[in-house]
Amino acid sequence: MGVMDQDGAPGRGGAGTARGTHDRGFFGHPRGLLTLFGTEMWERFSYYGMRAILLYFLTDTLADGGLGLDEGVGNAMVAAYGASVYLLSVVGGWLADRVIGARRSVLYGGVVIAAGHVALALPSAATAYLGIVLVALGTGLLKPNVSSLVGELYTRDDPRRDSAFSIFYMGINIGSLFAPILVGIAREVGGYHAGFAVAAVGMAVALAFFVAGRHLLGGAGDAPPNPLTAQDRPGLLRLLAAVGVGALVAFGVAVLVSGGVEVTTFVDTLSYIALAAPVATFWVMFRSPKVTAPERSRLRAYVPLFVAAMVFWMIFEQAASTLSAYAKDHTELDVLGFAVSPSFFQSVNPAAIILLAPLFAWLWVRLDDRPPTAVKFAIGLAFAAVSFLFLAGASAIAGDGRSPAWVLVVVYVIQTVGELCLSPVGLAATTLLAPRAFRGQAMALWFLATSAGNAVTAQLVQVTEGASPTAYFGWIGAVALACAGAMFAIAPWVTRKIREGAETEDKAALAG
Repeated sequence: MGVMDQDGAPGRGGAGTARGTHDRGFFGHPRGLLTLFGTEMWERFSYYGMRAILLYFLTDTLADGGLGLDEGVGNAMVAAYGASVYLLSVVGGWLADRVIGARRSVLYGGVVIAAGHVALALPSAATAYLGIVLVALGTGLLKPNVSSLVGELYTRDDPRRDSAFSIFYMGINIGSLFAPILVGIAREVGGYHAGFAVAAVGMAVALAFFVAGRHLLGGAGDAPPNPLTAQDRPGLLRLLAAVGVGALVAFGVAVLVSGGVEVTTFVDTLSYIALAAPVATFWVMFRSPKVTAPERSRLRAYVPLFVAAMVFWMIFEQAASTLSAYAKDHTELDVLGFAVSPSFFQSVNPAAIILLAPLFAWLWVRLDDRPPTAVKFAIGLAFAAVSFLFLAGASAIAGDGRSPAWVLVVVYVIQTVGELCLSPVGLAATTLLAPRAFRGQAMALWFLATSAGNAVTAQLVQVTEGASPTAYFGWIGAVALACAGAMFAIAPWVTRKIREGAETEDKAALAG
């Protein structure tokens, strides 16, 4: 996943605290921002470090310390893992809002993640699978809530909010930049479990930052902003029952498809749930009596944006799966006389973000935030499509040989440009077009686009197993480019609906 809005979006809170209002001890910001900066930097270090070597661990031979899975199954597992992280982020955000508060969600999530990395560092297949599950669960708790705490340090009209999130995102990118390099070196020197141990240390440092700096948060996130009441419980029980039935149905379908209970059965179950979740969310929104006719019209305009985002993240998130496999099996790893680890390529995206984000911020200001959001989505998706078409071409030229290392670097840079076009405006469009009654769930809907994209990948890598890289990347790139063309075609209509949504928001603000 990218390291822009997906890893931290403006908090759901924002009422502000006395400490947040008056404290300027960290470069003019509350010192609590330093706590959250350090926490997120080291948590992202652990997450991206573990992700950088996960596919290699799953598919390497037992003799070399791996789990010995087929590459297709390994790719599907990594994609399903990504889908589960973003799916569980929805649950983590809900628990923070309704039950335990953002601060406890971050703390408990961090502890679970650390336990997962420790389990992965142990030389056992059973603990390895347990570790993957724990990291996914913990990340779901922590991921949506640490950024929410940033928002709670400021009042809504505090002019420092935007720069605070810029500083916060820099922490994300620093952790993401160095993690694949250091964990990759540890893996080369001491094996996979040494790499996972380095990720565990990163998470331990993140927890130390968070616990030591708790007093600097000024009570932010201590209490859930919308706690459950007795009246909410019957509805919650019905929702849990529906989710349980849906999960059982998904598992039953997966068993029928696979012909038994295998590793791929659980991968397919997660994929089906991740694909069904946004469909169910849209269905509830469209049928809700709380949604007005104009809101329903704007919600229809959001559907193509959601699909475009899903296709974009489907391509972008393959950094941890198919692109990792391409780095290992089809890329020249001898660069200027030095042997580089294939995991190093996953540092290209955060490095490009650090270099290009200021340029894009300047560019959007110069263009007065043009082109419109829908066009930015289309441009972002087009760049993602071109990255795969470029890789398909490079693979065809290489034939049975290996592509130069710079090919993958270019692929990641092209995708980063697409990310900078689509990601920063994605959540804003989501919150603007979501019905007022569902505005608080907008973050969940945005996360579901990434989850569904990963779910599509989990299915694609299974049905295309054995296809050449040229065919695989070429066909996906061509389909994505067609989707981008469709998005360009309907962009004027979507733009009109977004404008209507903004006008409605302004009228509501004036009325309030």
